[in-house]
Amino acid sequence: MASDTTAPAGRSLLFLTDDQLRKGIEAMFFAYRGFTADPDRILAEKNYGRAHHRAIHFIHRSPGTTVNNLLSILGVTKQSLNRVLRTLIADGLVSSTVGARDRRERHLHLTPEGAALERSLSDAQRERMRAAYRAAGPAAVAGFREVLEAMMDDDMRRQYQALVDQPDGR
Repeated sequence: MASDTTAPAGRSLLFLTDDQLRKGIEAMFFAYRGFTADPDRILAEKNYGRAHHRAIHFIHRSPGTTVNNLLSILGVTKQSLNRVLRTLIADGLVSSTVGARDRRERHLHLTPEGAALERSLSDAQRERMRAAYRAAGPAAVAGFREVLEAMMDDDMRRQYQALVDQPDGR
């Protein structure tokens, strides 16, 4: 199939039908179920949910992050996040310290137990992603990331890019 090399990026994809778009949307739903299945099993053993997973993930990615920064990243209410953090702190997975410059700030870190849980959750997802990426090939991996980034709002994309640019620390 010949492609129009003069068309702007993505322009040649405008032929997609509603049925093709529906199939893509449904694929995203089912892929998300697969992506979260292994962590969900691990979390269920502790009576945690996906909100706990997201908090643990982003605290790991940015040790010392503030509650306000985590609120911004997760896009949840303060009440919702506080409920999750109270549980994680009470269970010894997250520590909260008062800010040195601003005593109103709370800085969050994973404890060794929290880091172990984060590692088991991330290992499960990395294995699934690694297998999918290997099966799809390099061009599909690059295209998949482009599609995901194109679906983000501008503010979300800036937050994502800031996180992606940080080293992982593993």
